[in-house]
Amino acid sequence: MEFSPFNKVVKLCIQGMSAEEQGKPEEAVRFFMQGWKEADNDHEKFLAAYYMARHQRTTADTLKWLETALSHAIKLNDDTVKSAFPALYTRIAECYEKLSDPVKSRENLELARLYKDNPSDKGPFYHGTKANLQIGDVLTAGGLSNYKSEFKMNHIYFTALVNGAGLAAALAKGEGRERVYIVEPTGNFENDPNLTDKKFPGNPTRSYRSENPLKIIGEVTDWVKPDPEELQRFRDKLENSKGDIIN
Repeated sequence: MEFSPFNKVVKLCIQGMSAEEQGKPEEAVRFFMQGWKEADNDHEKFLAAYYMARHQRTTADTLKWLETALSHAIKLNDDTVKSAFPALYTRIAECYEKLSDPVKSRENLELARLYKDNPSDKGPFYHGTKANLQIGDVLTAGGLSNYKSEFKMNHIYFTALVNGAGLAAALAKGEGRERVYIVEPTGNFENDPNLTDKKFPGNPTRSYRSENPLKIIGEVTDWVKPDPEELQRFRDKLENSKGDIIN
């Protein structure tokens, strides 16, 4: 399942996180539990269980929800959730340490180290923009941010989710048509630290960045355009954001 901010369970998790930020833990739990009850697949169950684990009163119950989240993540076996494994295994290790089980704690810490860094994603990869480009053109770092116009970016950004690139294209500055290009990294790349292990576990949007150029090798035209109302909410959120960009 492709991660989408418009998914019903993702929306409920976002509402739960908002309640957390407002100091309303009981309300947050209601949103997360509703997400768990409405989850129809392993990806949705993974997310809902992950957040339920944050609101348990005992270490044993926290561990139960974390291992439930892990079991659904393992069933998926895709790069959307693999990036969450280091943090997930680390939290499980901490639970076993508190429960006086150092053997299982060490086992999970070793698994966390095994999955850390070095994205295994093989693509295909996409870049969303309003620029009119051609196959063979090269995108390079050094441009101005779409979200903070005075900010010069040290990396070029891309994603393995076509609709995520479509959202980026819709949010991009400019008057041109929204375009989603298929791109090929020409060097090493890393998880986008602005999105990885932030509100959502791991790198669910499969968002990456590189100091090396991206080569355009094609264009996609059948991506799903975001609803205008949802898009406006994203624009409003970006305009009101006070967070710093990790450059």
